[in-house]
Amino acid sequence: MGETRRRVFKLVKLLVFLIVVALIGVAGFAYLGDLSPERAERSVPVSLDAR
Repeated sequence: MGETRRRVFKLVKLLVFLIVVALIGVAGFAYLGDLSPERAERSVPVSLDAR
């Protein structure tokens, strides 16, 4: 019974560690990542088949 508890505790610790690392990664990406689009005026001709 004791060995099973140790394995479960190790798995829980690993899961918590991975969640913390993922949260740090997401926060770092949100803070450092520049995802704003480049703005440029664009004029595209469109032909409409209106009868």
